[in-house]
Amino acid sequence: MANLLNVTTIGFTTAGDAADGLLFGWEIATVQKWALIYLGVSLLAFVVVWLVGALRTRS
Repeated sequence: MANLLNVTTIGFTTAGDAADGLLFGWEIATVQKWALIYLGVSLLAFVVVWLVGALRTRS
């Protein structure tokens, strides 16, 4: 039972805490910027696919 309570968790309080463990010497601001760009592009792709599907079902 004692082994079940000894769990290692990985969590960060702030983005600065994660900055020390980034690979390749990246800065946290760069990672955040590219993550937002990726999310924006994927959102645009989703909306385009959804609109094309909606227009095709109308006709």
